[in-house]
Amino acid sequence: MRSWLFVPGSNKRALERSLTLEADMIIYDLEDAISINEKQKARTLVKDILERSKKVNYVRINRLSTLAYEDVEEIVQKGIAGVVLPKAETREDILVLDHQLSHWEQKRHIPAGSVRIVPLIESALGLYHSVEIAQASPRVNQLMFGAVDFTLDINTQMSESGEEIIYARSQLVIASRVAGIEAPIDTVYTDIHNSEGLLADTQLAKQLGFQGKLIIHPGQISDVNRVFTPDEKEIEEAQGILNANEQAERDGLGAFQLNGKMIDFPVVERARKIIKKYNKFVIEHNT
Repeated sequence: MRSWLFVPGSNKRALERSLTLEADMIIYDLEDAISINEKQKARTLVKDILERSKKVNYVRINRLSTLAYEDVEEIVQKGIAGVVLPKAETREDILVLDHQLSHWEQKRHIPAGSVRIVPLIESALGLYHSVEIAQASPRVNQLMFGAVDFTLDINTQMSESGEEIIYARSQLVIASRVAGIEAPIDTVYTDIHNSEGLLADTQLAKQLGFQGKLIIHPGQISDVNRVFTPDEKEIEEAQGILNANEQAERDGLGAFQLNGKMIDFPVVERARKIIKKYNKFVIEHNT
């Protein structure tokens, strides 16, 4: 789950193009990218693309206080993996959406609980309640961070360095771990023509503990996928650790040295995760 691409739900050309893109996840957007007069048109187009797409597809619905119920009624169908809930701020938000999804799953003969909820954390209140939000429903597998609205909410603005959102990013990583769900998905990088800036921002997100990143342009897909895919050096080091660990276990050692570094259980577990991620994104993809 490295790259999550937003696609405007009212843009028929972009919707058709999404069927051929290499993003791990597609998020068909019914919220910010759609004017109020285009909402119903977008729902109709998104319903059609969900029926035809073979990708893993999510839909960003509108806020619960606006048009979310109409969105859910229209788009809960076969072909949807989950919904992204913008401005998620409380546990109750998730419970209300969970109830609505259950209703339409039953009515549309979709397996109960199969439609995921991805809360998009975009405010101080949402960040404050992030652990409760993450634990509110089994439908929640990961959180997302929306820094553009978040910085507006806390009375600052986005900068190239991202100093103003370091705390929020780290808090979401910790909240996800405490809640026992997957690592979160990082915010968009809005300068679509700045590849170097995107790479630096994505590498920082990876270092902080995110597993992927939201993107707003197809040109950002390859850079984000590359950063979140283990490279040859990481694979070589990880495999070396696992090989040495096998020998250490045969020798009855709980910890050992390799290339001058002390290796213990957490390091071995990290190596296993790297190999697992490589197998998922490289080997499985190529086969």
